[in-house]
Amino acid sequence: MLAWTDTLPSRGVSWTMVSVPDCPSQGIFDLWIGQTEVTWDLLECWALGLDTSFQEGVDAVSYPSKPYSAIFANFGHHGHPAICVSFDAATEFCHWLAKVTGRPYRLPAANEWVYCCSHDPATDIDSIAWHRGNSDDTTHRVAQKAANNFGLFDTFGNVAEWCTDRCARGGSWMTKPELLCAEFSEPEDSKWNEADPQSPKSLWWLANGQHIGLRLAATGLCKIE
Repeated sequence: MLAWTDTLPSRGVSWTMVSVPDCPSQGIFDLWIGQTEVTWDLLECWALGLDTSFQEGVDAVSYPSKPYSAIFANFGHHGHPAICVSFDAATEFCHWLAKVTGRPYRLPAANEWVYCCSHDPATDIDSIAWHRGNSDDTTHRVAQKAANNFGLFDTFGNVAEWCTDRCARGGSWMTKPELLCAEFSEPEDSKWNEADPQSPKSLWWLANGQHIGLRLAATGLCKIE
């Protein structure tokens, strides 16, 4: 397994990308995928405008409104996966991260996610996933369960992860364990934001989406330092 850690120096926030083997039958070449789900530590550098080290010369960078305080109620923060992230926010965050790092970060395509995040059906699901049966109705710090064959953590359970087709994959802390398989996905749903008091409703945060997060992908992540 080839892995590489990237960092936002001004905030001391790091994340690890894993190189996965090519899969010509799926048109997958030179693909890197986040070893863990994106945590609040990284997402807040964008969402709260905390990182300023790369702002000079960067244009068209959008920042969302601050997340609802209720997002953190009964859920973990530092080291935990970001939640209540809309598809638009996940996409814009990836655009921002690509601009500030100069690296091609993005959301994974559906076929990329399935290839990278599938697991052996014979594997004990409790050993790799936080789900309805063992999560105590909350998210957990990333990388506390066993990794899959590609060295990726929490590909099933904890939080569902956006793909470019506007579906969230992998299930979450609230998903029944028997549903956790590569074919399980959740299309974008207006119910995930029905409690938002704003009019129009937020493009950035999902008031009822405490189970929705994201994982980074990149093609051609060539600069290994």
